[in-house]
Amino acid sequence: MQYAYPLLAIFIWAGNTVITKMSAGAIFPAEIGFYRWLLAGLLFTPFMFKPVVAHWSLIRPNLGKIFVLGVLGMAVYQSLAYFAAGMTTATNMGIILSLMPLMSLTMAIISLGQRLTMGALAGAVLSFAGVLVVVSSGSLGALVEHGVNLGDVMMLIATLAYAIYSTLLKKWQLKLPPLVLLYLQVLVAVVVLFPLYFVSQKVGPTLQNIPLVLYACLLASMVAPLAWMQAVVRLGPSRTTQFFNLLPLITALIAAVVLHEQLRMYHLIGGVLTLGGVILSERWTTVFGRRASVA
Repeated sequence: MQYAYPLLAIFIWAGNTVITKMSAGAIFPAEIGFYRWLLAGLLFTPFMFKPVVAHWSLIRPNLGKIFVLGVLGMAVYQSLAYFAAGMTTATNMGIILSLMPLMSLTMAIISLGQRLTMGALAGAVLSFAGVLVVVSSGSLGALVEHGVNLGDVMMLIATLAYAIYSTLLKKWQLKLPPLVLLYLQVLVAVVVLFPLYFVSQKVGPTLQNIPLVLYACLLASMVAPLAWMQAVVRLGPSRTTQFFNLLPLITALIAAVVLHEQLRMYHLIGGVLTLGGVILSERWTTVFGRRASVA
C-alpha cells in the first residue's frame, strides 16, 4: 500500500505531460498556465487561510525565498512546458524531464557542498548522450546541420528550473508545513503569470480545453503533490526519488495509447541511456580517490 502513493503521483505527472501536449492547439499556453494555478489557489484558500495566518511569523521573513520558489517551481517550469508542447512530442518531454534528478544532484554538488562521486560524473555523461540521441532524432549529423528543436530546448530549461527549485528547497529548509508552502507558491504563480495571461491571446474556456485545465489543476497540482508528500513520509526521500525513474517509460506508454505517438528506436536508445545515467548516478556513490564500487 505504501508504494501506491509514489506510483499514483508518477502516473498523474506522466499523464500531465500528455495533457500538456494535448493542450497545444486547444488553449494558449499562457491561458492554461494561469487557469491551472488560479483554480488551484481558489480551491486551496478556504482550507489554507487559517494555517497561513497561524504560521505568518515564519512566513513573513521568508517571503523572498517563497517568491523565488514559486517562480521557479510553478511559473517557469510548467509554463515553459506548455510552450514546448507545441513544438515537440510528449515522449521527448518525458525523457528530457527524467534528467531532473541528475540535474538536482549536480546542483547539490555545486551549491550544497555534496561530494562529487564517480556515478555522478559517469551518469552525467551517459544521460547527456541519451538526450543528444533523443533531440537529434537519432541523427547527430542532422542535429549539427539543423540545430536542436526549440521545444526540446524549452523543456531542458524547464527541467533545469525545477532542478534549481528542488536544490533551493533543500538548501533553505523552510520550517513550514508542506501544504502551506505549496499553497503560497501557487499564489506566487498566479501573481507572476497574470501579466503574461493578460497580454496573450485567449480562446477562453471550451468543452475541449476545460477537462485539460481540470486535470492539470486537480490532479497534477493538488492530488499528485499530496501523494508525493505521503510517499516521502512513509518511504523516505531517497526511496521515493527512485520512482521518478519510471516517469519517461510511463509517459511514453500513455503518449503511444492516447496520442498515437510512435515509439521509435532512438526514443528507446536515448531513454535507456538517460535513465541508465540517472540510476548510475544514484547507485555508484564512490567518491573520487576511493576504490570504485557500485552500491
